[in-house]
Amino acid sequence: MESTLVAEARVSSDGKLVLFVATIRDRGVQCSISRRALEEHFWAPIGASDARLLKAYADGRNRIAAAVERKMLRAPSELIQLNGADFNH
Repeated sequence: MESTLVAEARVSSDGKLVLFVATIRDRGVQCSISRRALEEHFWAPIGASDARLLKAYADGRNRIAAAVERKMLRAPSELIQLNGADFNH
């Protein structure tokens, strides 16, 4: 399975998530990654600005796409939520 992350991502209104869309098997799936996961696994500083969070997301796109694929293989869903546990391997 190969997923493609749509280039446009945004930070949620409460600042706790980066929201994005992954295209998997020609369909869009709503996804998010937690601020904490970006801080713990993608070198975003604690309390980082929205711009810095989005940079950490962009820099980690390949690992994030792989985590989305793993979650879809385990349990296909219309909504994928990534957190720190998804990168502890």
